[in-house]
Amino acid sequence: MSKLPDVFTDPEDCQLVAEGKKDKPEDSEFSYTERDVILYNLGIGATAKDLQWTYEGHEDFAALPTFGVLPQFVASSGASLNWLPNFNPAKLLHGEQYLSIKGPIPTEGNFLNETRLMEVLDKGKAASVTTIVYTKDMTTGNVIFENQITVFIRGAGGFGGKRSGKDRGAATAANTPPKRQPDAVVEEKTDPSQAALYRLSGDYNPLHIDPSFAAIGGFDQPILHGLCFMGFAGKHVLQSFGPYKDIKVRFSGVVFPGETLITEMWRIGNRVIFSTKTKERNSTVLSAAAVTLVDTDTKAKL
Repeated sequence: MSKLPDVFTDPEDCQLVAEGKKDKPEDSEFSYTERDVILYNLGIGATAKDLQWTYEGHEDFAALPTFGVLPQFVASSGASLNWLPNFNPAKLLHGEQYLSIKGPIPTEGNFLNETRLMEVLDKGKAASVTTIVYTKDMTTGNVIFENQITVFIRGAGGFGGKRSGKDRGAATAANTPPKRQPDAVVEEKTDPSQAALYRLSGDYNPLHIDPSFAAIGGFDQPILHGLCFMGFAGKHVLQSFGPYKDIKVRFSGVVFPGETLITEMWRIGNRVIFSTKTKERNSTVLSAAAVTLVDTDTKAKL
């Protein structure tokens, strides 16, 4: 499928949701250069020693795979949810992210994002909303990335919508780790200024930089972007098992800049299930997470 349907219709949707899905967001453009690729790679822990990720002159210069979450960010944030009862953007939580990489990632490009509301669930005290974004290369028309973004809006439930979603394969898989020791473990300390660096890739939410704003959210200090520590974990899987064609995570906790991330990985066939926790607080921050490997015989170029 190279084009999204105008509306993701579902006979189980209540009238409120059916009407809300008809509000089709405008397509949006995203352009980037090699500088943006380097900035993103640095933002998720690449260093000057990783020349393939930080030096545009390197023969294997490339974007890390989770770069695919960047082009869709503004597009997915632009879908209107004002039709939900008691909608308050301050009560919105990023729940899950699924990224499918459908082609080689250019190191510079001009993309077009198509965005649709895919699924809206009534969780009683909250609403669960999944948006889908197709990111296309404007030159070729090919889909490069598909993102599915699930957010929870506290206080916006109870509108009579359906409670359970459909199975969407890798995007909704439970990814329960097996009861054995992990096949690989990577530990990496984030920098105290990690959020200050990562925000330059496009997420300027003051929650991640302004202590007074973070305090309003109930945090003692600014927190790290969820998509940032997803990127760290995605890098850990790449370094351990090689390239992958999709990645899915559930955001289960917060990370404070400067904390150490520990990613535990279990390989099952062409899938790698993983979870990530903070070393200092032993707090799980990514769960129900997995990738699908591109080639089970290929290791990443390290």
